Amino acid sequence: MSKKIAMIFPGQGSQSIGMGKSFYENSPLAREMFEKAGERIGVDFSKLLFEENTQLDQTEYTQPAILLVSIIAYKLFQEAKPSDAVVFLGHSLGEFSALCASGAIDYVDAVELVHKRGKLMTQACESINAGMMAILGLDDNVVEELCAKANAEGKKVWPANYNQVGQLVVAGIKEDLQAMESVFKEAGAKRALLLNMSIASHCPLLEPAMEPLAEAMASMLNDNFSAPIISNATTNGYSTKDEAIERLKVQLIQPVKYKQSIQAIAGQIDMMIEFGNGAVLKGLNKRNAPDVETVGINDMESLAKVCEAL
Repeated sequence: MSKKIAMIFPGQGSQSIGMGKSFYENSPLAREMFEKAGERIGVDFSKLLFEENTQLDQTEYTQPAILLVSIIAYKLFQEAKPSDAVVFLGHSLGEFSALCASGAIDYVDAVELVHKRGKLMTQACESINAGMMAILGLDDNVVEELCAKANAEGKKVWPANYNQVGQLVVAGIKEDLQAMESVFKEAGAKRALLLNMSIASHCPLLEPAMEPLAEAMASMLNDNFSAPIISNATTNGYSTKDEAIERLKVQLIQPVKYKQSIQAIAGQIDMMIEFGNGAVLKGLNKRNAPDVETVGINDMESLAKVCEAL
């Protein structure tokens, strides 16, 4: 009996120099995808990904780079072991990779789209000192209450990423986040760590990016979804262009409910396959859905192992 598989895709933070090199060196398809994606947005992806640089950590380049490597991993897997997904799911940016894997957008268009998304996010935050902070060891409701209280006092701090049990990332104005560090620790947080970021993802500060992103999506998306995509914002599935535009527009200003999304689908699937660099989601899933196996494809060796296991 064939396994019921969820295809999952990582977001920002999974990038590293050298990612995708195994694919590039061993697959003509991967090299072709590097070239076509690079031509579209004027980027030499082999230099961006394989040579030391600071550009890879700039969100307008991080996003297309991560999506490209994820989709190469996905396409090589489908070439080697054609398999249907029960559902697609991504973490933040990864929801766009999921959209691409589902067939709702061409990968070159998707690279251009998330390049634009990165620019829009940067522009929304360039006149404010924005940032993000990871809170470890506090219950979600405690973090939510502390953020609500801070908002009532005029601070701009919001829950942004529900990653796993005991780990929630908040976003907002950097000074307000710094002021909240002691508040979170006094409430029992093991750590309150300011992240090395100059944008505040998944909170109301990104409202200026919503309509321009929706306009870009409207010109690039189609209705050819091979399986539903789980929305980060709602944890519900969608499978139409109009729903995708609405969900991904709202995703900019609402928290990523990754933990809740994984828990919602865990009973419907036998396995999750993570496509892309690293094993960030596999690590999160050990706590989010310990009874469901997560395997990863991030190079040719892991591709062969997953295909053999199936």
